[in-house]
Amino acid sequence: MGPAERDLLLDAFDSNWIAPHGPHVDAFEREFCETVGMPYAAALSSGTAALHLTLLMLNVGPGDEVIVSTFTFAATANAVEYLGAAPVFIDSDRETWNMAPGLLEEELAMCSRRGKLPKAVVVVDLYGQCADYDRILAVCGRYGVPVVEDAAEALGATYKGKPAGSFGAAAAFSFNGNKIITTSGGGMFVSEDRSLVERVRYLATQARDPAPHYQHSEIGYNYRMSNLLAAVGRGQLRILRDRVSRKRDIFHFYEHVLSGLPGISFMPIAEFGEPNYWLTCILV
Repeated sequence: MGPAERDLLLDAFDSNWIAPHGPHVDAFEREFCETVGMPYAAALSSGTAALHLTLLMLNVGPGDEVIVSTFTFAATANAVEYLGAAPVFIDSDRETWNMAPGLLEEELAMCSRRGKLPKAVVVVDLYGQCADYDRILAVCGRYGVPVVEDAAEALGATYKGKPAGSFGAAAAFSFNGNKIITTSGGGMFVSEDRSLVERVRYLATQARDPAPHYQHSEIGYNYRMSNLLAAVGRGQLRILRDRVSRKRDIFHFYEHVLSGLPGISFMPIAEFGEPNYWLTCILV
């Protein structure tokens, strides 16, 4: 946290607008869209909430299957379980530690033969490095299965020059306390489909109908971000590049110090993109 976050947070306090909605929420969504190169975004209470609502938008429900990466945080699979669906795990490749496109193709071919395709494929950008989206999107496109990008760890990373979060039907980001930027807790849903984002925003606000009284025609969720946390997020966005640069320096420091030791290897950096170096990870 620094002066920018403090000033924006005090502005939110001074406006007396601290609850969900508010000018800082609107501004954070706009500024985030500019950062990731996407037209529409909805600020939410967590990255898990963003994943949950993304799968809900894709009509995932009881009895369905959703393919997810094996190497990920539990929230990726939890969001599938929330909807009564079953996560099907696809192993990682050695080149990126992300979902292996070849194994994904084998699984989708098998699903097609048995006559039941998964409702979605959730691809994780592990430790801030994008998966191989050209290959994954091509495979999923052949079978008509939508791709969801779990970019919770990857804000600031790129794949062939495109920002993380700009692939697939929608993407989810996290601003948890340990992420590359934080709002203490929070997330973002992004998509090129305006109607999807509007629907997510509606459901995240308890699905309250546009009426002068409290009226709810369907089940909603308490998933919106507060004006206070959005103010913090706006300040954090301003230092994203510096944060990524510092994380890169940390990675290279450990690489220099440890790479000569026997039995130690680092997470490989794929040639197709630039990670945000969120975590420096080794195999022993």
